[in-house]
Amino acid sequence: MPTIYLIRHGKASPEAADYDELSPIGHEQARLVGAELARRDLDLGPVVSGTLLRQRGTAVTALDVEPVTDPRWNEYDHLRLLALHPIGAGTLQERLDASLHAWTSSGATGEGSWNAFRDGVRAALDELAASLERGRTALVFTSAGVVAAACASLLNAPDPVFVAMNRVVVNGSVTKLVHGRGGTRLLSFNDHAHLERGDPELMTFR
Repeated sequence: MPTIYLIRHGKASPEAADYDELSPIGHEQARLVGAELARRDLDLGPVVSGTLLRQRGTAVTALDVEPVTDPRWNEYDHLRLLALHPIGAGTLQERLDASLHAWTSSGATGEGSWNAFRDGVRAALDELAASLERGRTALVFTSAGVVAAACASLLNAPDPVFVAMNRVVVNGSVTKLVHGRGGTRLLSFNDHAHLERGDPELMTFR
């Protein structure tokens, strides 16, 4: 069956002038992703990503290939969500989770809404799956929110599951989907064994 790998980008650079750049750790995570993909000896189909620098940079570092970009694979704007739904004190993760719960339960539609984000991710996924030839594997270099939204949609899970999945997607992890007569199905989620090389710094979530 055709296969789709959703690959989360390597660690970004929150301390740098441009957050969207891959950090040194992010480059190493991307290199290990590339080594893991080579080990699997895949029959590669399309290589795609969002338009974000950290997504494209992960693809280039992993494969030395410039991906085809589609903004529907872009991450939600977490800074905008934190500003729209200011939720008191707490850690950044606690504030982000609360903002995501507010966002997904608001019922809003249109640009920037949860409904538009989720539907855009699912449409991009469905189009990619429909285009794949038998036995080929597509690689999507994307972000945690996209991976979580796609998986929650495939599982027909309620919106709080999206928030829970979003929280645990590791930088450089691989989520595997298969596409067949019954549609697209989630086969494995957040695989990061290729990052477990004894260096705890490679286990990151930002």
